[in-house]
Amino acid sequence: MKNKLIMFWAIVLIIIASIVTICVKPTKLGLDLVGGSRLVLEANPANNAQVTPDMMSSLQFAIENRVNKLGVSETVVQRAGEKRLVVEIPDVSDLNQAKAYLGETAELDFRKPVMKNGEMEWEPTGLTGKDLDKANLSSNATNGQWVVDLEFNGEGTRKFAELTKKLVGQPMAIFFNGELQSAPVIREPITGGRAQISGGDGGFAVDEAKKMVDLLNAGALPVPAKIIEENTVGPTLGADSIAKSKVAGAIGLGFVMVFMALYYRAPGLIADLALILYGIMLFALFKAIPVTLTLAGIAGFILSIGMAVDANILIFERTKEELRAGRTLFTAINSGFDRAFTSIFDSNMTTIITCTILYCLGTSIVKGFALTLAIGVMVSMFSAITITKNFMHLIFGTGKLENPAMFGLTAEEIDSEYQVVETTREKAKFGILD
Repeated sequence: MKNKLIMFWAIVLIIIASIVTICVKPTKLGLDLVGGSRLVLEANPANNAQVTPDMMSSLQFAIENRVNKLGVSETVVQRAGEKRLVVEIPDVSDLNQAKAYLGETAELDFRKPVMKNGEMEWEPTGLTGKDLDKANLSSNATNGQWVVDLEFNGEGTRKFAELTKKLVGQPMAIFFNGELQSAPVIREPITGGRAQISGGDGGFAVDEAKKMVDLLNAGALPVPAKIIEENTVGPTLGADSIAKSKVAGAIGLGFVMVFMALYYRAPGLIADLALILYGIMLFALFKAIPVTLTLAGIAGFILSIGMAVDANILIFERTKEELRAGRTLFTAINSGFDRAFTSIFDSNMTTIITCTILYCLGTSIVKGFALTLAIGVMVSMFSAITITKNFMHLIFGTGKLENPAMFGLTAEEIDSEYQVVETTREKAKFGILD
């Protein structure tokens, strides 16, 4: 009983944390619910080269990665003709901001000092952002200022090592988008393929450093492209549809809860409570990640509720079978959960595998549906197996089934030939009678 009480209070803490998250965190909605910006890009390769399908596929992939890495999710990027892409960015109504997501490039350049006409100038070394593997945001251990750590790829590591050998005792400047960021003096050759942008004496502001990291990691577009059309779009569904979806979801959930209470009686009421707690935890998880909710995502959320109820139905039906066989209440509850677990796990795993395939191969809208459904299924397993089982044990304990109607049974359905008084937990787990 002590372990059951600990689990109960752990569940209470999770619910409290979920409610706080729901109240504090904003909900991210997709383009179909809140509107956003719509941009049309046209590929413009150098020397008027022919635009191939592979070239456009690479451009589409790069645009999707760039926008998502800059913090905008559920972006729709689709082909329009032979050399155009339509990009729809949700919840970004400022066209200048939308263009900045697509148009800004990370031009990283390392330069060495040279004397020309009696003045020192910075000359390119050939080491650029193309030689970069990744960038990270960190802080200087000495002064606490924000810095950008750079890690080069194999070719970049070789170039950087050769440059630092030649420039020992001299400064090497780091330029970002044509502006000097810092010019540290090389004290010794650096062969590990790592460098740091400090932002000069004043250092970087955290937003400035983070934006630099995002742009560097987003990389350059594989094909030059220009924006030929731009406009804002309103939500295709809007607030009215969101309100109707809430009403429809409440009605559907209400019917399910009424059915569970009427058919399964006391366990059904426990399942209804667990279902409410499941919805709170799942919505909080969506806000914490955060998941951008589109209409497809909401559909995945509602479908996962059905999966949660399905698990409870399997458990309760199995528990009723054990009670009909004459097992004690404690034994029947444990056997019902343990013997239904395999079926629940198998069905949920097949759903998660399908969601994984949809997420990897689908478009942005399909990915939203797959992600919300997969998260919902995983949380539903916790809800059905952990929360419902804990409440069942706390409410019914190891007591006798004095009133079979509480489980939707009649006294005649319970086979008295197999009645037992008690059994150990280890035996009860496998439904073994004393």
